[in-house]
Amino acid sequence: MFSGLSAFPLTPMNEDGIDTVAYAALVRRLAGAGVDSIGALGSSGGYAYLSRDERAQVARIAVENAGPVPVMIGIGALRTRDVLLLAEDAQKAGASAVLLAPVSYNKLIPEEVYSHFEAVTRNLSIPLCVYDNPGTTNFQFTDELHGRIAQLQNVRSIKIPGMPLDPQEAKARVDRLRALIPAHVSIGVSGDWFGAIGLNAGCEVWYSAWGGLFPRTLLEITRAAQRGDAHEASQLLERLRPLWDLVARQGGSLRVMAAAAELLGLTKSPCLPLPLKAIHGHDRAILAQLIASLELQ
Repeated sequence: MFSGLSAFPLTPMNEDGIDTVAYAALVRRLAGAGVDSIGALGSSGGYAYLSRDERAQVARIAVENAGPVPVMIGIGALRTRDVLLLAEDAQKAGASAVLLAPVSYNKLIPEEVYSHFEAVTRNLSIPLCVYDNPGTTNFQFTDELHGRIAQLQNVRSIKIPGMPLDPQEAKARVDRLRALIPAHVSIGVSGDWFGAIGLNAGCEVWYSAWGGLFPRTLLEITRAAQRGDAHEASQLLERLRPLWDLVARQGGSLRVMAAAAELLGLTKSPCLPLPLKAIHGHDRAILAQLIASLELQ
């Protein structure tokens, strides 16, 4: 399951709870588009804003509606104790894998992160993907730490954040990490504007937030890269630059994705937990124009 396009859907929610009907429909939409895997409860899935019971509910809905598509469930939390409970819930729900970020309030040190992953992987019966996301965790992995963690049982993929825009530098970055990890551990790129660059540089999987909303558009890019057409993949990604520029102005994808889902009628409004709010005003109007002009689907 750790290859191709892994699509991470939004979890529609507001102060009344999770919109389970809309979420199930989003998951079925991804499965119908033919994504390679589905990542539930990632950053775009708002895992940090949900209770354990709510996360277990989301995990069950994702697995039940994904059909044959494997589902990876996010289990990040502040305490190792809580991560172990979330891992148990994910496995009970039928997840094919789990995704773990070193979530922190007090900034973690490398040995704490290693011990955290060691404790979790020792208690798993399914694969784990390491979630390297310094923008939300405030922890910066080194390649050496990735190499140590990749030796742990059940670790099967590393989700890295972005990479150099120059193709040769991007390949060198992937090669440096590849040299330190076992062959059975895949490398995945995140940060949607880096998708084609990462795949062309040797990443096996694209962990994509926008793939969770526009799977067919991002599958076209993924398949081009997989068949070795680096130019086509890069051109298709570059075509989406106006969307990436809008995301950059908003400081990330989540608020923009929420607005897009509302505009398309895939979720009710509001669909984010307070204090988060979907974009509005002028930028929302621009987003509506981009969805139409770029034929995002």
